[in-house]
Amino acid sequence: MNPKISDFGMARMFGIDQTEGNTKRIVGTYGYMAPEYAMEGLYSIKSDVFSFGVLLLEILSGRKNSGFHLTKFAPSLLAYAWSLWNEGKGLELMDPSLKDSCAANEFMRYVHIGLLCVQEDAYNRPTMSSVVHMLKSETISLSQPE
Repeated sequence: MNPKISDFGMARMFGIDQTEGNTKRIVGTYGYMAPEYAMEGLYSIKSDVFSFGVLLLEILSGRKNSGFHLTKFAPSLLAYAWSLWNEGKGLELMDPSLKDSCAANEFMRYVHIGLLCVQEDAYNRPTMSSVVHMLKSETISLSQPE
């Protein structure tokens, strides 16, 4: 996997003082779209947070997100990550290539941040500035993802 990070593009849809909106023309890649945008065309400053969370979980796991739901072959990355987290097995998400270079507590913190970003309810997601602070500081306490 060769991750490529770029602008997710939702910010271009906003006016200067606008923090949310609605569109009937939904564009993008479904595995990275916030559910409220993919299903209802609702976008906000939290839509890119969701996309970033998907990307973070992909980097940590070495797996690509296939969408929102289970397929008949395998769960989506998000469903798999949530399942492992809820079972207390978050370390099982780790990409084998990270095992020798990443401390378990650091990895779990990043998974925690990723899950905060992909919470279903946009209201519960952090802002990107909060995500940056969480990633830069090991002392900032993290809320429980829902």
